[in-house]
Amino acid sequence: MSGKLSIPDLELIYDELAQSIDSLEPNKQTLFLVKLVLLNANELGDADLVRAHIQASLKDL
Repeated sequence: MSGKLSIPDLELIYDELAQSIDSLEPNKQTLFLVKLVLLNANELGDADLVRAHIQASLKDL
């Protein structure tokens, strides 16, 4: 892993992610997010860390 993203990079990713979700039909949004998570999980290569991120993402929704 090469390190943390900068705040500006995170903001750009947030914007692209939001636009991508909004561009999809509602019945495709969940599939898109699952595919994105699985692609990133594979690149991360640490199942325990991915599970920890899933749990952290569930908080304060």
